[in-house]
Amino acid sequence: MKKILVGGKWIDTKNYIDIINPYTGTPIDKVSKESSEHLKEAVESAVRGSKTMKELSRYKRYEILSKTAELMLKRKDEIAKTIALESGKPISFARGEVSRAHETIVLSAEEAKRLGGEVIPFDAAPTSSDKYCFYIRVPVGIVLSITPFNFPLNLVCHKIGPAIAAGNSVIHKPASKTPLTSLILGEIMLEAGLPKEALNIVICSAEYTETYLVKNKLIRKITFTGSKIIGEKIATNAGLKKLSMELGSNSGVIIDEDTDIDKAVSAVKVGAFGYSGQVCIHCQRAYVHESIYEEFKRKLVDVANNLVIGDPLESATDIGPMIDEKEIARLKSWLDEAKSEGANILCGGEREGLILKPAVIENVNEEMKIVKEETFGPTIALIPFKDFKEAVSKLNNSIYGLQAGVFTQDLKNAYYAIDNLDVGGVMINDVPTYRVDLMPYGGVKGSGYGREGPKYAVEEMTEIKCVRFHL
Repeated sequence: MKKILVGGKWIDTKNYIDIINPYTGTPIDKVSKESSEHLKEAVESAVRGSKTMKELSRYKRYEILSKTAELMLKRKDEIAKTIALESGKPISFARGEVSRAHETIVLSAEEAKRLGGEVIPFDAAPTSSDKYCFYIRVPVGIVLSITPFNFPLNLVCHKIGPAIAAGNSVIHKPASKTPLTSLILGEIMLEAGLPKEALNIVICSAEYTETYLVKNKLIRKITFTGSKIIGEKIATNAGLKKLSMELGSNSGVIIDEDTDIDKAVSAVKVGAFGYSGQVCIHCQRAYVHESIYEEFKRKLVDVANNLVIGDPLESATDIGPMIDEKEIARLKSWLDEAKSEGANILCGGEREGLILKPAVIENVNEEMKIVKEETFGPTIALIPFKDFKEAVSKLNNSIYGLQAGVFTQDLKNAYYAIDNLDVGGVMINDVPTYRVDLMPYGGVKGSGYGREGPKYAVEEMTEIKCVRFHL
């Protein structure tokens, strides 16, 4: 049984939720669930923690985060297994997540030492030749971090790491289905020397999160990853707070006629089906030039049919379960609806328990949910095109705009895509699913606003204080 972290103490609330292994359907642990009083205490603790953090030197923050990274590596096998058990993520992907999260914390540590300001040349103004000015960056105070189930370590590190680097305290609310990994991270950070009240980890309902945290005027910054619907609700209720929102996507890739087909198929396989497509930058739509469409389709179906389906704890497993019954039933209904409207499911789409076999679909239209909405599952729709600019236009036809991929050897087409794709990131000769943890990551349109990547997140978790000298 796991306890919550409030006020530097591990608290048993006597009110528990079961954490279910999606593959077996059986409980793997219990976690204490927050009451309103515990949430109020968490905020009060974070207020005290923010004052302590503000007094820590940049080097001390660097030291704490560096030690955190070191301790994460010592517990990497335990953490990877926990990720696989609570989320159903195949162990090979879970190990990769631990490795990435370690890098995210290292990057955050480095940013703690770099955090500075800039001299402003006041003599550039006609009336200020004898005045001097500079600005510094100061912590916002309390950061509320809210994360989804699909990356229960790295997405958490992308929020907590920069917040600590910037000198803030944090209230972290992990997804209720995958809180165990966050609690391990809390243990590690306290062992690394983080001040006890600098990090509070709470498990509570969406209603309590909104009432006692999102609306709380003492919290200055909210960083959220999740659905567009919840993101909009948070933005409506947050009041005068700084917000970073990563709200999912409906990411597409363009496969041009001069593409190395085998290379593209290999990348799309991971982008479309990795972690059963439960990735914000999951490759959901592929616009393939008509001259190579049949060959690309044949090869993609072949690799999809040969993916290993099974127990996430087995190293050979490519495809494990979706997170719960609600999500797999939703996606299965979308596939059935598309089929009834004329779509051709070339392979997959059948379910075995909570596992959905990887589905490749063609003969779709832009109003089908599997094309228009965010499937967040192991599906990809293939759409042939003749004109490259037409493919760019069709890829843009979405309320989302997180990332896009383009496979082409034509520099004119590459630059046309860069200039015209309405997304936060364009991956040339790769899938939209590509991300490294130091890049500025985020979207436009319904995919939200703000950028992650420790350097950019630190900036969004600080305020600019301008200082002017008149000598």
